[in-house]
Amino acid sequence: MASPGTPRVLIIIPALNEEESLPVTLAEVARKAPGRPVLVVDDGSRDATPRVARERGVAVVSHAVNLGVGAALQTGFRWAVRQGYGIAVQLDADGQHDPAYLDALLAPVIAGACDVSIGSRYVARTGYRAPRLRRLGMLLFSGVVRATTGQRITDTTSGFRAYDREVMEVCQHDFPKDLPDAPLLIDLARRGFRLAEVPVEMRAREAGRSFYTLGKSLYYPYKNMLASLMVLLKRPG
Repeated sequence: MASPGTPRVLIIIPALNEEESLPVTLAEVARKAPGRPVLVVDDGSRDATPRVARERGVAVVSHAVNLGVGAALQTGFRWAVRQGYGIAVQLDADGQHDPAYLDALLAPVIAGACDVSIGSRYVARTGYRAPRLRRLGMLLFSGVVRATTGQRITDTTSGFRAYDREVMEVCQHDFPKDLPDAPLLIDLARRGFRLAEVPVEMRAREAGRSFYTLGKSLYYPYKNMLASLMVLLKRPG
């Protein structure tokens, strides 16, 4: 539970067809982060994802069709700003992110040391091993972020992040709709927002299918490189 005077924190869980994983994820959040409000953004699921969340007393906002994880997170930011939250935590629905690290992720944002805190698998030695193709993509985009911002971010694809209110206010209007990874970090750094990494452990998904099918794993680097280039060509906000 937050101490008096600290910003209100909302946990945003983008979810697409996660009826199998979501109950375990929500139970773990309730156990390890008691009292933290949760918003599930249902990104056009065709299964019982929104019902599973509502049955557990969690707020839900639904997209009529699938718009992508970036659009889902943007919807969460808009909801958080309207409801007066000062910090939002992005957490995956599939059980890969351990809520036990929530306080560590929030600490630098609450302290004013950064505007975006990124839970990283690589800033310290952990047992996590990404598939080789995906790891190569991570190394590529870590290099792109460093070359364009001067800052080394080891885990540009981490979906375990904390954002302060000013970042949310910007992102609710201007945000990459598909894959908010390296392009978003580059854009935020160019706008003057401070990024920091926090070491975390990540796990295999609980159930269901990963977003990163073979086809999307091959498509992902090209999409992100193009999006990163478009961000660099855009005048900083």
